[in-house]
Amino acid sequence: MANCVSLSFSSLSLSSSSISFSQTLSKSASTLGPQALPHCQKLHSRTLSVRAQAVTLPVLTFDGERAGEASLDLKCARPDTARAVVHRGVITELQNRRRGTASTLTRAEVRGGGRKPYRQKGTGRARRGSQRTPLRPGGGVIFGPKPKDWSIKMNKKEKRLAISTALMSATVSTVVVEDFNDKFERPKTKEFIEALKRWGVEPSEHTLIFSTEVSENVRLSSRNIGTLKVLTPRNLNLYDVLRADKLVFTEGSVEYLNRMYGLSSPDAEEDESNEEEETLKTVFELDKGEGTLQTISESEEEDGLENTEEPQ
Repeated sequence: MANCVSLSFSSLSLSSSSISFSQTLSKSASTLGPQALPHCQKLHSRTLSVRAQAVTLPVLTFDGERAGEASLDLKCARPDTARAVVHRGVITELQNRRRGTASTLTRAEVRGGGRKPYRQKGTGRARRGSQRTPLRPGGGVIFGPKPKDWSIKMNKKEKRLAISTALMSATVSTVVVEDFNDKFERPKTKEFIEALKRWGVEPSEHTLIFSTEVSENVRLSSRNIGTLKVLTPRNLNLYDVLRADKLVFTEGSVEYLNRMYGLSSPDAEEDESNEEEETLKTVFELDKGEGTLQTISESEEEDGLENTEEPQ
């Protein structure tokens, strides 16, 4: 994937009173090469500040009528670090999509060309030592591409924070709908487009539908719409979130996002458990006599039992 799509954000702001989403995606042919790595490494060294902000979203029925409200409460980065976190996340994602399988043959790897085609002097022609020189058709390639691993790493918590920050910044263009998997008795793209219009989504807009479960009829009905992406928790990614003009969530997906990217996410529980382990960590000492490990608490209990024995 030599040529990728570069993203430029005009505004990605997150405030305590309101969350605004305004971004532009400019498509330009550019190569995400090693030049992006130093900048990403600088961003990676910054300290992340995480907070949560709840947003109320309208819930629509399949017919487009308002049925209630849903609360989206996700962790997000501070405004001064949000752009850096999201930028690093999308650069990492695009870099890791590169397969890096492009390969060419040098003059040493091309078949043939072992014999000198003609003598060095006396012919009036330029000297030549092989028919597989890069100057000849069928010869090797000068400085051609070779298989390479373009992937870069990003912490799991930071990646989750980038996705949740992007989702929270797009709440002004997000709508929640009731589960519609059972509404399609057969695959019908026209009916799916009509449903999108009832939800306030134009077919010409880049739309992302996120649902915990996608039935076969829904998948077949939506796959012919070029501007539509239907994602599940398995393939939710930052690039498609940023590229979408409208986001459509099901009620089940909102609960999933609050559970996985909210304050009660597995990362938060893992942090709490790590803190408890550090505070309740038992100090081990080596029993030199038997060469076995025993805890101080056990040794103290043994000493206490010995002291409590009555003298005979």
